[in-house]
Amino acid sequence: MNKTLISIAAAVLLSGCSLAPVYQQPSTPVAQAWPSGDAYKPAPTAPGAQTAADIVWRDYFTDARLRQVIALALANNRDLRVAALNIEKARAQYGVTSAAQLPSLSASVSQNASRTPANMRPDGEAAISRQYSGGLGVSSYELDFFGKVRNLSEAGLQSYLGTQEARRAAQISLVAEVANSYLTLVADQQRLALAADTLKSQQISYELSQRRFAAGATSGVDMYEAQSSVEAARNEMAVYTAQVAQDRNALTLLVGGAVPDALLPQGELEAVTQTASLPEGLPSDVLLRRPDVLQAERTLRGANANIGAARAAFFPSISLTATAGSASGDLAGLFKGGTSAWSFLPQIRLPIFDGGANRANLDIAKVDRDIAVAKYDKAIQSAFREVADALAQRGTLDERLASQLALAEASDKSFRIHEARYEKGAESYLNALVSQRALYAARQSLITARLAKASNAVTLYKVLGGGWQEEGGGGAKVAAADSGARAN
Repeated sequence: MNKTLISIAAAVLLSGCSLAPVYQQPSTPVAQAWPSGDAYKPAPTAPGAQTAADIVWRDYFTDARLRQVIALALANNRDLRVAALNIEKARAQYGVTSAAQLPSLSASVSQNASRTPANMRPDGEAAISRQYSGGLGVSSYELDFFGKVRNLSEAGLQSYLGTQEARRAAQISLVAEVANSYLTLVADQQRLALAADTLKSQQISYELSQRRFAAGATSGVDMYEAQSSVEAARNEMAVYTAQVAQDRNALTLLVGGAVPDALLPQGELEAVTQTASLPEGLPSDVLLRRPDVLQAERTLRGANANIGAARAAFFPSISLTATAGSASGDLAGLFKGGTSAWSFLPQIRLPIFDGGANRANLDIAKVDRDIAVAKYDKAIQSAFREVADALAQRGTLDERLASQLALAEASDKSFRIHEARYEKGAESYLNALVSQRALYAARQSLITARLAKASNAVTLYKVLGGGWQEEGGGGAKVAAADSGARAN
């Protein structure tokens, strides 16, 4: 062992400090402000407005049915249940790791019986001897002078807390998925209703064209064009009937069970899409509070602690084994006076030559730490991109929605004019058919634009880190566990 290691060992013995590097949170590898430009617009602000991470999902979504569906999903969703069970598993694993910091005390009672054959006895007679013992013992308790056990416990704690963050990330994703699935169902119900109205209108036009053809007022071309529009509308009806059923199946899977009919969406999309105001804040404030970023940081902290454990392997390890109790050749006299017995076995293990295994393990720990830093940076960069994309969508959706609404109104007026002219015999049905198809496409696009705006509000809430707060004070318990472990 060189002089440097000896000096470090002496310092650690005196101070009881860990050999792990002092943790420093990496600098944020993204810009300090969200992107700006034509695609973005200023965020809505209000005095004392809460950030997304401080708004629970019950306060963000205002539709009563949607809130109840989300609550059902949080209670029954199987993926979220697996995430919760992973927390229990990680908690148990952390308990196993942290238990190594305390001595293991066990009680034992034993008998040792042996028979000596006659040919090995001086008196020529076989004999049976018995020895009884009982006591308390400490088995191989390592004195953690160099912080090996403490750092392994810290790594276990960070793994457990990282699992907590994974569960929170799963919850916010589930809330967003349920909300988007619910909104998609509303939109497809509206598309189905639009297809039904279009089919009804086309059937009326087709019946009119049949009567006019029978009277010789028009050619068969108008009648067959009207018939083609009826069949196209019937096809759309079938498509959206199946799509609505699939949407309900998707919602059932997310919720983890059948959704009661009373909670299924009713009415227009606009009635479901009302949400609370959501200022986005600054990147450094928002991104570092997202559960997936916090999970990446927990992994980084655990990797940092593993370096300390790897460094401790270069120094002596001291373990103690001790027992105290009673021993007797007679079971009845096992705990009588004069039968006390004890043993004390300290052991010091000094690494001299290991073929470079300790050095390799330390290198692995350092590389793992560097990998964790890179993943932490990537998590922040990915989060920044997700928020920036959602903000770009938000900045253009109002203009898109306004133009789509104006297009639908203009198409409706055009169709009514052509339809009236056809009914009066002033023009063929072709013009009315073309304008009707344009109106149908414009109304479908309007539903799509409204769905995009509603989904954008859900996406913003998700990417800004909202909706993951646990009910019942779960977050406070995690914070207490973290601070308590550091105090120890």
